[in-house]
Amino acid sequence: MTSFAESMKREIARVARKELKTELASLRKASAAHRTEIASLKRLVKTQSTALNQLVKLANKTGATVAKNASKAVPTARQPATQSAQNAFSAAAFLAHRKRLGLTQKQMGKLVGASSLSIWKWESQGVVPRAKHLASIQAALKMGKRQALAVALD
Repeated sequence: MTSFAESMKREIARVARKELKTELASLRKASAAHRTEIASLKRLVKTQSTALNQLVKLANKTGATVAKNASKAVPTARQPATQSAQNAFSAAAFLAHRKRLGLTQKQMGKLVGASSLSIWKWESQGVVPRAKHLASIQAALKMGKRQALAVALD
């Protein structure tokens, strides 16, 4: 009887392997296709990111050259795209108005809510003010001397 039971077990295992073999073959084929597709997508992402980095570097170089030559801000990866808001700020007009009001950089900083170092950087065209300061700068440019001194000296 044991030989019959062993034969039966072997036959059942053989039939099970035969059934699974066809199912596993299709799964292996699908898995290989997925791995191939994943590898090609990874290559594509790598080439796209390399191209993007090259474009950003080129834009930064071009932006720096244009900014030096024409004194205009060029949007780069680090600058916001609100070009019209940045064009509204004129360093020369800001400096002239501060001098006309008779304010120091520290007092002007208090007036617009920024540090005196920020005022210096804005006036020397080292940086462009952030969007949160543009509204207060516009308001300060519209103030008269008495009103500005009253706010700055408080």
